[in-house]
This record gives sequence, structure tokens and C-alpha cells, in this order.
Amino acid sequence: MGAVEDKMTHIRVILVGKVREAYLRQGIAEYLKRIRPYARVEFVEIKDEPVRDAASPKDIESATEVEGHRLLSALREGEHLIALDSRGKMFSSAEFARWLQERGVRGESRLVFAVGGPNGLSPMIIDRADLVLSLGPMTFLHQFVPLLLLEQTYRAFKIISGEPYHR
Repeated sequence: MGAVEDKMTHIRVILVGKVREAYLRQGIAEYLKRIRPYARVEFVEIKDEPVRDAASPKDIESATEVEGHRLLSALREGEHLIALDSRGKMFSSAEFARWLQERGVRGESRLVFAVGGPNGLSPMIIDRADLVLSLGPMTFLHQFVPLLLLEQTYRAFKIISGEPYHR
């Protein structure tokens, strides 16, 4: 790996579960391609824990705990964890761009964005996260969140680079 590539931002988006809809997979692939001139980017799906429809809160808690351990084991040394949760910090697109740019200045350019499954993220992930990030107060289908996040990440890199993007 060259010196320039070593200084690039490295982003991994880890989703608990699978994106099953073709249109979402296509959108994710498109934004991964668009981001690549600005950063190394990867989309990873990890196994979700099956939960029956009439699951008790304890069953759901147990499932998200198993998923939390899977997420933690997927982290690499030196990565900074950002947990996506509706109760997290909200940014405008410009604020998100500034935040992303600051990560590089601080030497925190290895970022992992964790997206929970249908039951959200385990409290252990929220507690471990360097930042809890919200895409807004609305609830989104968890399979849709990676596409929203990648679009905003692409927009952030366009803002950082001073390049035009739809406003």
C-alpha cells in the first residue's frame, strides 16, 4: 500500500443482516463506486440473529447481544466505531462533512459505521461507539440505512473537495 493510500480515509459500513432488495443493492453499489475516488470504502453484511415474530423483550435483547458480539469481533485495530441510532447526534450535510474532515486531521481516518438489524443495535455497541449518529428522527428500514449513509458520505466528500453537488 502506497503512502498516499495509507493517508486516505478508510470507511467500512457494517450491516447486521442482509440487503435483500435488488434496488437497494444497486444503490449501495453505485455510491460505493462514487466514494472510491475520495476514500477506501467497503460494505459488509454480518449474520443477524433470528427472532420470531412474537419474541419477548428478553429474546430480542439476547439476539441483539449476539449480534453485538459479532459486530465487535468484526472491528479491526485502530478503527473508530460510529453506531447509527435514532437517538444519536444529528448533523446537517455540511456538519457531517466537517466532522468527516476533522477525523482525518485527528488521525482517526479508519471509520466503521455500524447499522443494526430490525431490532437495532445492542447497548454494548452504543456504549462502545466513539459516536452515536442519527440520520434523523424518522424510523427507516434497516436495509435502507446503508444507502442513506453512503449517499451522505459521498455528499460530504463532494463538500470537502469543494465540488458541486445538488443542494
